[in-house]
Amino acid sequence: MQRLEKGENSENEEPIPSKNCFPEVHDSISTLPYKVSVQIFSFLNAIDLAHCARVCHSWKVLTNASTLKYKLNLHEINHRLNDLTVSKLIYLYRPYLLHLNLRNCQCIQSSSFMAISSCNNLQDLNLSNCQALKDDHLLLIARRCHILLYLNISHTLITDTALRIIARYLSNLLCLSLAYCRRFTDKGMTYLAQGECCKNLEHLDLSNCLQLTPEGFMQIFNKCDNLKVFIVDEFPTLTDQCIQSILLHCSKLEHISFLGSPLLTDAAFQKFPKALKIIKLEGNNRISDMSIKLLSRMCPNVSHIYLADCQRLTDICLRYLATCKQLTILNLAECINITDAGIRSFSDGICAIKLRELNLSNCVHLGDMSLIIISKKLQNLTYLSLSFCDNISESSLEALGQAPNLISLDISGSSCSDQSISAIGKRARMKNINISQCTNITDLGLQKFAKQCPGLEQIDLSHCLQITDVAIKNLAFCCRLLSCVKLSGCKFITDLTLQYLSGVCHYLVQLDLNGCSLITDKGMKYVQKGCNWLRILNILYCKSISKNVPEAACIINSRSGLGLLASDGSRKELTNSRSIVQKMKRSIDTVNYNGEECHPSLEC
Repeated sequence: MQRLEKGENSENEEPIPSKNCFPEVHDSISTLPYKVSVQIFSFLNAIDLAHCARVCHSWKVLTNASTLKYKLNLHEINHRLNDLTVSKLIYLYRPYLLHLNLRNCQCIQSSSFMAISSCNNLQDLNLSNCQALKDDHLLLIARRCHILLYLNISHTLITDTALRIIARYLSNLLCLSLAYCRRFTDKGMTYLAQGECCKNLEHLDLSNCLQLTPEGFMQIFNKCDNLKVFIVDEFPTLTDQCIQSILLHCSKLEHISFLGSPLLTDAAFQKFPKALKIIKLEGNNRISDMSIKLLSRMCPNVSHIYLADCQRLTDICLRYLATCKQLTILNLAECINITDAGIRSFSDGICAIKLRELNLSNCVHLGDMSLIIISKKLQNLTYLSLSFCDNISESSLEALGQAPNLISLDISGSSCSDQSISAIGKRARMKNINISQCTNITDLGLQKFAKQCPGLEQIDLSHCLQITDVAIKNLAFCCRLLSCVKLSGCKFITDLTLQYLSGVCHYLVQLDLNGCSLITDKGMKYVQKGCNWLRILNILYCKSISKNVPEAACIINSRSGLGLLASDGSRKELTNSRSIVQKMKRSIDTVNYNGEECHPSLEC
């Protein structure tokens, strides 16, 4: 047990004796009820479970519980795997496996696909961005996984043949993602429309499938009577004709998304499905207030409206949206024609009761009156973004201290000062705040804010040029639940900041230090020693961190030795460097250093 805690390699040790050979060690987890203990282990990934199974007999029993094997998510650890490891894990989980996530697992090859095909009970399969996936691999899986309900094969090289396979074998399919698959054609849509799965399909994602024509859309939507979610983002050639056919034939649609479709006009939205709850549009300069008028009248249950960068929208659309009784999320970022008058009419409507999230970033014509109205009338608001709203003054930001339920706030690029941030801090429920590029904030203001918000979890102080180690000291000691701290461009930050953060902020997952030129190798030692859960470390343009020291890189413990990501992004193998391993309590998954993003690999 002590050797494991020190991080020593136990590969060559003798097998663990049977339970009767020595008294069982009673740790706090083993003494809990069985179901509670298993629930604790359910939060670990596959590799961590394997490590825990080697600790003691009772942990081995717990980690082998069948309830831990119905779901296997290898996406988070994909850079630490190879084809053989993946296939072994799948075979191990096979009798119980229902959900399998292999997103971005570039390492998988034929043996992994063969293992997947043996999982007869599989219901949910994510193969997104698995570049090795071919039509014959999909055939192998589809023939044996007949009860598959959810299939994500986005960002792959599948062709029309794959869609024919899906139509023939996967008759129970409810959810299908073909996003960014560019090798199938309208003919593939015809195959899909002829299959039984088309009648049951509820979720379809065709984002960036630019090869499809209006005829291809017509083929599929004439048969998809039960479609509820349709996503076609990043489709700059999408026309009104395509959308008209979708909205006409799919009366059960609840969620539609057309992000990045600049050619759509009001003609596409002459009719909305009555069941619609979520609509997303972005980057469109042709949609006008008239479409929003029809939306508000035809869709009484709409709850989520995303209209970012639709620059023809005016205050009139807010008057229509004010009548939406179920509206909880509204995004009007970069709708530059929105003014205080629109916010006033919107907040007077019935929608103000349920609204939880509001994004008004870059609405440059908003002034102080909007902020006062929001803080007084939108009492249930939990998330608010007012970043780069240039006409909002320093004094009006203090009104946000009156918002009773606000827990997430983005006022980056504003005129926020010490007095403003101190007033905002009166809301002790604040968990996430972005005050990047607020150059008027000093140590004094941040100290007052930190003392009032002990539950703070995420803070972005990037390019707050007056912030020093003194402010971070107070922040660290007052807000010990911090998981994400961004300090890019804070030129006065030194190694002391890292000493404070690593000393008391034990839940830190992401740390951004880009451009902090005073950070040295000594600071990296503090991070290495105290940040046990750190997963993302950004240290671009930190010129005082030397290129060759292990403390400035990501070091991981593997069977083959130590993997060291040097400053130039190369990976070096260091063997017999146990002292360095002992310093590292946890692996860092991502290090951004000198312009490169590095993911250490681990051979299991």
